Amino acid sequence: MALAVLTLTPAGAAERPTLLVMGDSLSAAYNIEQDAGWVHLLSERLGENAKVVNASISGETSSGAAERFPQLISEHSPGVVVIELGGNDGLRGLKPSELYANLAGMIEQSQAADARVLLLGIDIPPNYGQAYREAFTEVYPRLAAAHHVALVPFLLDGIALDDALMQSDGIHPVAEAQPAVLDNVWPVLGPLLAPLPQINVTSSGVAAAQALPE
Repeated sequence: MALAVLTLTPAGAAERPTLLVMGDSLSAAYNIEQDAGWVHLLSERLGENAKVVNASISGETSSGAAERFPQLISEHSPGVVVIELGGNDGLRGLKPSELYANLAGMIEQSQAADARVLLLGIDIPPNYGQAYREAFTEVYPRLAAAHHVALVPFLLDGIALDDALMQSDGIHPVAEAQPAVLDNVWPVLGPLLAPLPQINVTSSGVAAAQALPE
């Protein structure tokens, strides 16, 4: 995975775009240092070329995030919205239809505000039953197809089944796994950033600042 190589934009360039992350504990650096979390690592990778607002809260459900979302999108006017939610809905056995409706509402509000959307898929333990698990995980590709948004099918792909990369609860990645979480997100997020003012992402996945005309 190529790391992002970023340069500062020249004086007089347009204000840097904002990336809003709506998530739960997986994006809120649960039980690890905040600067070790994947969202902070993303902010470091983008540097001065974009502002990353992490509105993730440990324990957040899709309904709680949906209630907070209108104020956040109004306040920050993001160019990109990353939605990582649903894990707590699944662990509480909430209806997948409710998860779908809550996420759909946030996607539609984002698109109405001309923000690009990245949806991060989540899985739940198999002991919740195969039928419920399938209904839950299918929410993400269904939303992506219906609303034409980018999708990372499973945020913790290659991480969740590796005990060395997970905390003792079996749900949250350790600090050492956070770069791998970002590596799962970056290939899909990078192209969403490319059309934004000031940022260009090359075909190799290396991001670089793009000067705007004065």
